[in-house]
Amino acid sequence: MITFLASIALLIFGYIFYSKLVEKVFGIDDSKTTPAYAKKDGLDFMPMSWVKGSLIQLLNIAGLGPIFGAIMGALYGPVAFIWIVVGAIFAGAVHDYFAGMMSLRRGGEQFPSIVGRYLGVTMKSIINIVSIILMILVAAAFTAGPAQLLASITPINFTVAIFIIFCYFVIAAMLPINKVIGKVYPIFGAVLIFMALAIGIGLLFQEQPVPNLTFENLHPQELPIWPLIMITISCGAISGFHSTQSPIIARTMKKESDGRKVFYGAMIAEAIIAMIWAAAAMTFFGGTGGLQAALAEGGPAGVVDLIAKSWLGTLGGILAIIGVIILPVTTGDTALRSARMMLVDLLRNLFKLEEKWKQSLLAIPVIITTFALTQIDYSFLWRYVGWTNQVVATVMLWTAAIYLLQTKKFHWICSLPALFMTGVVGTYIFYAPEGFSLSYPLSVGIGIGVTIVVAIWFALQVRKNNRIGPKENSNAA
Repeated sequence: MITFLASIALLIFGYIFYSKLVEKVFGIDDSKTTPAYAKKDGLDFMPMSWVKGSLIQLLNIAGLGPIFGAIMGALYGPVAFIWIVVGAIFAGAVHDYFAGMMSLRRGGEQFPSIVGRYLGVTMKSIINIVSIILMILVAAAFTAGPAQLLASITPINFTVAIFIIFCYFVIAAMLPINKVIGKVYPIFGAVLIFMALAIGIGLLFQEQPVPNLTFENLHPQELPIWPLIMITISCGAISGFHSTQSPIIARTMKKESDGRKVFYGAMIAEAIIAMIWAAAAMTFFGGTGGLQAALAEGGPAGVVDLIAKSWLGTLGGILAIIGVIILPVTTGDTALRSARMMLVDLLRNLFKLEEKWKQSLLAIPVIITTFALTQIDYSFLWRYVGWTNQVVATVMLWTAAIYLLQTKKFHWICSLPALFMTGVVGTYIFYAPEGFSLSYPLSVGIGIGVTIVVAIWFALQVRKNNRIGPKENSNAA
């Protein structure tokens, strides 16, 4: 219990103190006109309060990610707490902050455009395709699950449930952000917070205490902690999906000082939610063996249902159903909205897309593709999402590091976590079954080699940048 409470406290302190350092390094200026006013279009660019923006951002980046991922990560035992705390404070929240604020500074640019600006046109093209694919896969996965649950508790069959959800997707992805997302999502965000707080309070009154920190790997299948836990627990620590969502809210911010509360704050809130669910999963089933058996029987949704009903009664059951159905759907529709915005940026030079109705129509091919994926066995594709997600996160961190380097600012707050994540993804793809399935020692060795190569590349960028004077580099801001 002490480890759990200390972890929550560290996350809060991280927001209070480290976020201010990150904000200071970035250098906010509230005298600048934000894109919400400069490009106000009645569709995506619309001023919104930071409170509403924070709740929407939390819901956009979270969904069931910090719940399901944390439950799966709890199989490793209390060591998962370390990754959630360190990952969220020094990597995830920094990643989200720069993804949002760099977008805001560049008129609400989408993630691929920001990458291209600092890492080159080739990387922009690659990451544009990867990001759109990631958005579609996330939306497909976050649609099929809720549809299956909806079909199991109502007379509606799976196909009809899918159709209903996609009708909502069309409405939410094509309408102005203040019509559906701006009005309904803050309520759902509050539900997500309430659900986590209720479970967290329930933890304090259980006979079985939350296990304290141990560096021992308690995974029943003895899967290695490095780098698997960093892939398993992504939304609760660092997730590349967030870099595609932050520009949505960057287009609604009234002033730059709101960024710390909206972007850094939402990530810390998500980490606290992940911490609560990881602790609940470890505690409720009396250990990782019991948790694995529960996961084998009912999956993460079944675990959520059992814990919520047992600790919160009827209210818990209602919250569980709301969570497992509504939360992933709301993440799915913003994923499609983000994919539409990326397509607009990608095709803007080929077609005239100034009119709002033309931009809205680009949601249709994305929605059709996602709908098609829900009708086939895409489980083999989903296994690639975890690695792809963290590759996107790593690219965003390196983009922010180059931005800070070029603007003569303290790049280490981004370059160090970027180097760490390079090691994670570099090792995982060679070890994982969906990758090259090499032996663990060999995969770790290759991952270290990849990290060294990237570190040399960045060192050369630092050396090159040191030869460039401030005037030559001023356009990087």
